[in-house]
Amino acid sequence: MMQHKTRLCVLLGIALAASGCMVGPDYHRPRAILSIHYKELAGWTPAQPADMASKGDWWTIYHDTLLDKLESRVELSNQTVKEYVAQYAEAQATVQEARAQLFPTLGATAGVTRSRVGSRSSTATTGVGFSASKGVTTTEYSLEGTASWDLDLWGRIRRQVQSDVAAAQVSAADLKNATLSAQGTLATDYVELQYQDSLQDLLNATVAAYREALRITHNQVAAGITSPADEAAAETQLASAQASLLNVGVSRGQYEHAIAVLAGLTPADLNISHTPLADTVPVTPPGVPSTLLQRRPDIAAAERTMDEENALIGVQVAAYYPDITLSADYGWQGGPIGMLISAANRVWSLGASASETIFEGGERSAAVQAARAAYDASVASYRQTVLSALQQVEDELVALHVLQVQSAAEDYAVKTAQRSVAIALNEYEAGTEAYTSVVTEQTALLSAQEAALAVQEQRLEASVALVQALGGGWTTADLPSKGALQSKLPFL
Repeated sequence: MMQHKTRLCVLLGIALAASGCMVGPDYHRPRAILSIHYKELAGWTPAQPADMASKGDWWTIYHDTLLDKLESRVELSNQTVKEYVAQYAEAQATVQEARAQLFPTLGATAGVTRSRVGSRSSTATTGVGFSASKGVTTTEYSLEGTASWDLDLWGRIRRQVQSDVAAAQVSAADLKNATLSAQGTLATDYVELQYQDSLQDLLNATVAAYREALRITHNQVAAGITSPADEAAAETQLASAQASLLNVGVSRGQYEHAIAVLAGLTPADLNISHTPLADTVPVTPPGVPSTLLQRRPDIAAAERTMDEENALIGVQVAAYYPDITLSADYGWQGGPIGMLISAANRVWSLGASASETIFEGGERSAAVQAARAAYDASVASYRQTVLSALQQVEDELVALHVLQVQSAAEDYAVKTAQRSVAIALNEYEAGTEAYTSVVTEQTALLSAQEAALAVQEQRLEASVALVQALGGGWTTADLPSKGALQSKLPFL
């Protein structure tokens, strides 16, 4: 018995030494297509710079306590995010499932068999019958342990584990990307809601101004100074502004409902008080383009996908080689049960098997080619993801730059239009101008004021979009490590 144990130990040692071999290519991250600097940042110094807020809590740069509370709910209560949380948990379990194949499979069986050994012969009498000879009834018990182990000499299982670990990291990055997307959408909807509140303030002031203009024309008509047509024009203008004011309530309500759902609430559970647009527009420093490789969760997911697909090439290449498995049985068979576990009843066996497909019509080579093609596709997807990320940052930088200049121009246009309205009203009251000139100037003023509000809204939205484009404070250091994903033994 000692000799057999020695042979088994030698065989296991050889297997463990050979297990360091893994067929298939090792992963090396391909180069991404990057620029040295951001084109749209050249020559522009943001008017309202703001350092990145505490890691992950990027929304705090807007200094809005209600927004802080709503954003903090997304990671915990948003149902789309919870879906990605479950998918990540599934990916972690898949890693453990694959790792379990690296360990021996142990089993135990127990049984009892009751049998009778004897003979019976037929006898001829006046009738037909049988007379049985004396038989022997025995009961046999068995208790055995079994073990089998796929040696994974060529690394098929280990390559699968590598692929599953990378897939779990992809899932973790997707989770963060989904969270960031929901948080960004909530912040954008919050800006839209603020815009509606600011527009409501503007239209309230406009309705008050138009009502005063109607009062003036009514007095002018009563005094016989002007025609009733002027009063009708003032009434039409006031009614139009009042209708626009009512429409604001529809849009505001819809944005409030959207915010509630993003925060994991029912629309009935959230009421947001009147909140005009913020005056300042924080701009997150973009750094250099190469930092996007560490800051964007979607880029991290695309990079980890390449590792996943690369490992699957090794899985398919390993199919060319024989699968070698060790097996062992040890136990007792016999009876009675009180004397089952004894040397006389001991049984054992050791074995090794190798299986190899001789002919499969090119299936394996096709599978390897497909795996390599899938890897090539993941490389292209990774590079395109990087290019798209660069475009998004450049888009928001140019938007913030141009809108900052446009905002100053719109503010000047508003001040000019306000002076024009004042002049037109004075001239109308003096009887030197028709009321149509007042209507024209008031319309121009409202248009300029709405344009100024829209630009401020676009600047704040571009600020949110830039934070998203830069990863929202996330870094690849937040990804679960390969070691952490494999730290739990499958049988614990």
